[in-house]
This record gives sequence, structure tokens and C-alpha cells, in this order.
Amino acid sequence: MTHTIHCLILYVQVTKFTCGGFAVGICFSHLVFDGQGAAQFLKAVGEMARGIPEPSIKPIWARDAIPNPPKPPLGPPPSFTAFNFEKSVVEISLDSIKRVKDQVASETNHKCSTFDVVTAIIFKCRALAVDFAPDAEVRLGFAASTRHLLSNALPSVEGYYGNCVYPGGLTKTSQELKEASLVEIVTAIREAKEALSSRFLDWLSGGAKENHYNVSLDYGTLVVTDWSHVGFNEVDYGFGEPSYIFTLNDDVNIVPSVVYLKPPKPKQGIRLVLQCVEGQHSAVFSEELQKHA
Repeated sequence: MTHTIHCLILYVQVTKFTCGGFAVGICFSHLVFDGQGAAQFLKAVGEMARGIPEPSIKPIWARDAIPNPPKPPLGPPPSFTAFNFEKSVVEISLDSIKRVKDQVASETNHKCSTFDVVTAIIFKCRALAVDFAPDAEVRLGFAASTRHLLSNALPSVEGYYGNCVYPGGLTKTSQELKEASLVEIVTAIREAKEALSSRFLDWLSGGAKENHYNVSLDYGTLVVTDWSHVGFNEVDYGFGEPSYIFTLNDDVNIVPSVVYLKPPKPKQGIRLVLQCVEGQHSAVFSEELQKHA
């Protein structure tokens, strides 16, 4: 059955509980959807379940409208190391996030996002917990939607539901990251996000000098994914919006990862699903994060 699921484009399971509640589980292929596209699909299913005759956002496939970038020469197949990550859940409060945002505004005269703040906290706390060698590279990776950069190619950016993300990130030495303030790390993350647009367009036109998809999958890399604004929390099958959305990444063991979620209502802030440190670093990592909870 597991092999069959991995071959499917979309797999949905509904579990009904004796209390009257239910859970909807979805497994989808990233060749068809990205997170935003999958949420758009589920919203449309919810609208159909509520009796709406057609989706409020007309779905657009239009894969042929997106130009194919030149393919870089293929190198040897990558080799992966399996890690024994500890899974945990931590929440960062709105007050803690606002405190850092205010500090960034005070010191730089720039605004920053919740993503910037939470990512800076995790990136620094993990570096402090793992205690890499001072000159060791520590890397941050994330993916951002590039739909808005294809407005001239797609007939409808709003309706496009295919996979449409591009990787961004930054690299620091362990010592640089440990000594940097949260404001400095937030600034570096903002700069990496701003550079992503030009990097994507450069890659699309064939002018990129490096393949940005080549991310080192080792213990020094942290990959973060933000599900708090993708749209899953807005799906309504006729019973109102879901109380809680979460991800099942139990089988992810080759790259340290963190997923950002909205906590169960009525809580606010950001809930972190952490699979990014092994047992020997777990206690210190938790202690560092609790300073910002």
C-alpha cells in the first residue's frame, strides 16, 4: 500500500470520530501542486461541498505558458546521510515576535515579517545548540512562491495551482551566526528574500552561473517551511474552518527541517514542528528556544 500511495498524484483520507468531528488527511505529488496549489484545490472541494456550483477562483493549469529554463549538466547522484532527528513542538508567542519586530524597526528603520523573526530565532538557537566548529558553514534554506514573477506568462496568477516555488537561503560561519544579534540575522534573511526574485529570473533566462537547487543536505543545513499562510487554514467543507492544521513529516531524516503552523484556536503566534537536531543537541536547543517562547 505504501508503494501505491507514493505513485499517486493525490490521496485523501477522511477519518470521522465518535464525537462528530473529523480529520482530512491529504498526500499529494509536488510535481502537480505546491502547498499553495494544494490549498487552492481543497478550498474548491470545500466550496463544492457547500453547494457552490463552481470554484470562486477558476483553476489554471497553463504549464505550457511557463518557459523551460536551460537544464544544467547532470553531475553524479547525491549521497544522503540518515539522521536520528528528535521531533518536538514549540510555540513562539505573538509578544515575543512583536518584541523582535519592534527591535528591528528601532535599529534599522525597516519592517520585517513574522517569518523573518521566527526563522532568525530558530537559525541562531540551533547554531548555539549544535556548537559547530567556528569556521564551519551553517546554511539556511527556504522556498518562496514565484507566481507573481510570472504574471506576463500565466493567464491567471491567482488561479495557477501548479508547483511554482524557488529556493532561497543564506550561508554563515558558525561563529558569525553565534555572535550575530537577532536584528542582524533578520536583516540577512530579508536580504536573501529580496535577492530571490532576481535569482529566479536570472535562472529562468539561463543566465544563472550556479544551480540554486543544489542545496547541501547535511547537518549544517536547516530547511524551514511556512504553512501558516499557505491557505489550508481557510478550507471549509461546510462546518467552518479547521481547528488545527498540521504536517506529518515523520519520515524526513536526511535534512534538518522546521515547519511553521498556526497553533490550535484560540491560541495565536506560531507553532514550530521541529525535526532538526539529534538527541545530543535536543536539550540545549529546547532551552535556547524557550528563551523566545
